[in-house]
Amino acid sequence: MTTPVCTSASTAAEPAALTLPYPSFASYVRARQPVLLRTARSLTANPSDAEDLLQTALTKTYVAWERIQDHRALDGYVRRALLNTRTSQWRKRRVDEFVCEELPEPEPVPGGDDPAEQQALHDAMWRAIMKLPARQRAMVVLRYYEDLSEVQTAEVLGVSVGTVKSAVSRALGKLREDPELGLVR
Repeated sequence: MTTPVCTSASTAAEPAALTLPYPSFASYVRARQPVLLRTARSLTANPSDAEDLLQTALTKTYVAWERIQDHRALDGYVRRALLNTRTSQWRKRRVDEFVCEELPEPEPVPGGDDPAEQQALHDAMWRAIMKLPARQRAMVVLRYYEDLSEVQTAEVLGVSVGTVKSAVSRALGKLREDPELGLVR
């Protein structure tokens, strides 16, 4: 058995047809949404949060639509749902900021995040790789840029694993000695 919601003593004896100014929930929302949204905006600081708050309150109203006998009191019902929902959200909120003596952020690394520095390093690396013989260049690219294992690199190039190990070792030695990359270290 359902219990009536929002009844009034003065209109309890009137027929239901006289107290239903809104034939459907959709017509009520179309007619009253701007007013209710202003109310929701007064409860939150963010317009997007206000829209979410109103949607939640309207969902609660929709669930109780059949039980609401006096449709002239719908705005009060929705406003109470807005207030109760906002209060529940406020109580559930988490505090993610804590007061502390020193900032937890690490010290910035000089030149570490500069896009121009990153691009210069990238260009220097590719110029150094292009100086390698074709076979060593292919092995370095497959091993470190394509992230293949030594076995997979050997299979792709049709050579033995030992050949891949020795050629990559020699290539890395040449890259370490490259004067253009020496400035980056």
